[in-house]
Amino acid sequence: MGDPRVRFSPAPTGSLHVGSARTALFNFLFARHHGGTFLLRIEDTDQARSRPEWAHGIEDTLHWLGLDWDGEPVHQSARIAQYHETAEQLLASGDAYESFETPDELDAISDERKARGLPPGYDGRARDLTLAQREALRAEGRPRTIRFRTPDEGRAEFYDLIRGDVSVDWSSISDFVIVRSDGAPLFYLANAVDDLAMSITHVIRGEDLIDSTHRVLAIRAALGASDRPAYAHLPLILGPDRAKLSKRHGAVALEEFRAGGYLPEAVCNYLALLGWSPPDGEEVRTLDEIVEAFDLDRVTHSNAAFDHAKLDWINGEWMRRLDLAELEQRVAPLARERFGDSLDPEKLRHALALGQARSTTLVRFLDQATFLFVDESKFKIEPAAWDRLVHTDRIAELLDAVIAYLEDCEWNADALDLRPVVAALGLKPRAAMPALYAAIEGKTEGLPLFQSLELLGRETSLRRLRNARARLS
Repeated sequence: MGDPRVRFSPAPTGSLHVGSARTALFNFLFARHHGGTFLLRIEDTDQARSRPEWAHGIEDTLHWLGLDWDGEPVHQSARIAQYHETAEQLLASGDAYESFETPDELDAISDERKARGLPPGYDGRARDLTLAQREALRAEGRPRTIRFRTPDEGRAEFYDLIRGDVSVDWSSISDFVIVRSDGAPLFYLANAVDDLAMSITHVIRGEDLIDSTHRVLAIRAALGASDRPAYAHLPLILGPDRAKLSKRHGAVALEEFRAGGYLPEAVCNYLALLGWSPPDGEEVRTLDEIVEAFDLDRVTHSNAAFDHAKLDWINGEWMRRLDLAELEQRVAPLARERFGDSLDPEKLRHALALGQARSTTLVRFLDQATFLFVDESKFKIEPAAWDRLVHTDRIAELLDAVIAYLEDCEWNADALDLRPVVAALGLKPRAAMPALYAAIEGKTEGLPLFQSLELLGRETSLRRLRNARARLS
């Protein structure tokens, strides 16, 4: 394959979302697997919607995922002059022309075409304007755009590494704008110019951009390029209901997953499985292992469904892969932010040892551990947990018996096993324990109860149980 050169080219108009992150990852995996070059290009020609802080955010998120690129990022906003120069070259060769219609006139042209059973779009009426006509229209102050002249007949064709042959009649693609009336170059032009300048050999991107490929290749050909990059259009990522993935399906921006306590190794691992399957079926893998196994021939044609439950499972697996010291290092900043001066690092370390086997994210672990660090005046039993407690059979007797036992027992996890106390009342632990969890931790389940009592201490544990008993009365 030689030295493949790929690029990830996001528009900095918001946070990095799941689909774009998956595209970045697949480009990275392909380049690293084949010993090639992975470049970053920030497509910020739309100055009205682009923000420098979003570009920085995208770069930061890629670093968080563990994706490093080669060289400095290319910013299209710094290359506007090259795009204008190329547009003038296309005008001079007759491959592009000026048009001067207003937005209302363009809508009317498109409506007229649809009424005649033709594809919507522009009808090419400005193709053969004379110099005098163009000057007159310009003098009127009309908006001036530059359009690329598409072929009148034949088919646009290219081969896709995932989808095979892709073709469409040129008659269905109307002359398209490459420079807007405000002077901003459009995606097709900038894309063609930069892929040539950066010697891109493979374009790996989402299926939603497949139709733009015909236009970009036409511009490349008009500029005299005899070669074409290899294209690979990735399947879309949908929600569990098979609709386009959106916020109504849950978190979609990588920053949300980061803030939600997901590990970058797990997010990267899961993104790799959206449209690609490892040859040996082993799903939980390091980034280096994925690089070694990755190739485009195992990318599926069908759309991928984003499954938050599976991401949670993979994240839990990764939490258990970390040793306790590394896990503590990951969770400590979130814990300090949440608990402030109430945080006891030693108690946090012990809580992690209890929660590592059952937590799915760092934030959910902190949710489970909150009862250990909350000010006693602010400790509350969740409404659903309280409802479960009050409906527990013989709850008053149960609380009285547990209080009496804890007043005098040794204070270690073995001695704090309350199952014999429950059994002595003729109750089943499965029915009784949720009420004790509620009184001690504020929820009906959480960190292992007996070890949690040990961490919480005799005084605090008894206070909570007595408060629950008093509340019953």
